[in-house]
Amino acid sequence: MYDYIIVGAGSAGCVLANRLSANRKTQVLLLEAGRKDSSPFIHMPAGIARLLATSDFNWAFQTEEESELEMRKLYWPRGKGLGGSSSINGMIYMRGNSRDYDHWRQLGNNGWGYDDVLPYFRRSMNNERGEDAYHGINGELNVLDEKANLPSHNYFIQAGMEAGYVYNKDFNGATQEGFGPFQLTKIGNRRCSAAQAFLSPILDRDNLTVVTEAKALSIDFEGKKAVGVTYLKRGQKYRVKAVRETIISAGAVQTPQLLQLSGIGNPEDLVLHDIRCLHPLKGVGKNLQDHLDIMVQYYCKDPELSVARYIKVTNMMRVLLQYMLLGNGPGAENGCIAGAFIKSRKNIEMPDLQLHFIPLILSDHGRKRFTKPGLSIHVCQLRPESRGEIRLASGNPLDSPSIKANYLSVRSDLDTLVEGVKLARKIFQTDKFSSFLGDEFEASRDAHNDEDIAEFVRKNAETIYHPVGTCKMGNDDLAVVDERLRVKGIESLRIVDASVMPTLIGGNTNAPTIMISEKASDMIIHDNSSFDNSYRKSGSL
Repeated sequence: MYDYIIVGAGSAGCVLANRLSANRKTQVLLLEAGRKDSSPFIHMPAGIARLLATSDFNWAFQTEEESELEMRKLYWPRGKGLGGSSSINGMIYMRGNSRDYDHWRQLGNNGWGYDDVLPYFRRSMNNERGEDAYHGINGELNVLDEKANLPSHNYFIQAGMEAGYVYNKDFNGATQEGFGPFQLTKIGNRRCSAAQAFLSPILDRDNLTVVTEAKALSIDFEGKKAVGVTYLKRGQKYRVKAVRETIISAGAVQTPQLLQLSGIGNPEDLVLHDIRCLHPLKGVGKNLQDHLDIMVQYYCKDPELSVARYIKVTNMMRVLLQYMLLGNGPGAENGCIAGAFIKSRKNIEMPDLQLHFIPLILSDHGRKRFTKPGLSIHVCQLRPESRGEIRLASGNPLDSPSIKANYLSVRSDLDTLVEGVKLARKIFQTDKFSSFLGDEFEASRDAHNDEDIAEFVRKNAETIYHPVGTCKMGNDDLAVVDERLRVKGIESLRIVDASVMPTLIGGNTNAPTIMISEKASDMIIHDNSSFDNSYRKSGSL
């Protein structure tokens, strides 16, 4: 028996394991379907290119055919292993706009306004810039300013200012709008994933048990009380009991899948797979939101301004060898250290576009890279109105779920990206870039008017890896958890991950997921403070 069982050792699960096991009288079990984060490509920042392209530490999901994207099935990388997606992401530390959280509160989620969540952002981080009203220095997650070895990153920022935008030295500070440097979750020249920050330092706690390669098959119930988990490891099933709470932190894709496999969801969906409905919650899997991204790319006349030369096979081996032996060189960089938050239209209240600058031409999530020097601006629409869903593809827990994102099903989402493409071109056409910029990349070169640009978007847009919302927090008919992240109508079951976000925040989602887990840990400890701590782990797995 354990006091708490946490399903999923991603960003949220690692934080929870740390905070809940800090009480040495509390027994905590952390289950992770993937492997230990032992690959050198996880810890080497440039290793992201390999991690996104392979399935070693990546669930490598595919969506269903997307009707507004030329019936394409989109590739969805999601982290698989200790650290989850924080072990394979671009390491950008970003919170979103303060108004995003105030909107959560306005939707009826008390305690989730920006003033409420800011202390949890501060608590989790060690910002190398120092402490102020927005940043902490005593947390486990190291956040630093990356030094740009290529001048093109600074050229991008200067081009933005030439185009009339402001310089912003801190996207996580008082204001979000403008061009500036990203801060990264790194420590020295190594990735600082949630596993490295929150889990690795506490693995010697005798009250924490971590089991990898453990695929959760179902949540176990007594009536409508969650009492544990059944999981599969190396072909053998195990049942473990939680006497306080079972906490699902499997992410926006697999958390709703696990609920549905366990009989919680829309009865009409469950019956299709011969699953008895334990508790009807029609919002499970609904409300899926994600950031869609389109790249505007140009060839570059100066090879020293692009990282393209490093992706040649012989050079890649040199980069890897230098990093492995010396811990430095191009392998210590992830390539995305400058960006912007801008408005697609002047009359809106806050930025609805995020730009990521990368000194390379690539496609298909980096699985196809071009050795000819080039530069890219990723254009990401921050607040899509389109909504998708996660449904079971079968009743087999080992099968991937069905992902239907419904990208661009609301026309305004497409219109925003069309404007974003035009604004990215405006940046590239400044004097700062003109002297060394070549032709526009072939995919968009002939897209001149709005209709042509819209067609380019439909044929080429991809996810930028921020799915949320499939077990939303709230009070409406689609809400799955309450403001304390307890599953509605079920006792001793909580969800703590990005699936609880009622709306997608305007930025990268890793830091907000860590914040959610920090806040959840306080709520869990408070709600269980009077529990008779007389249980202890018995037996072995």
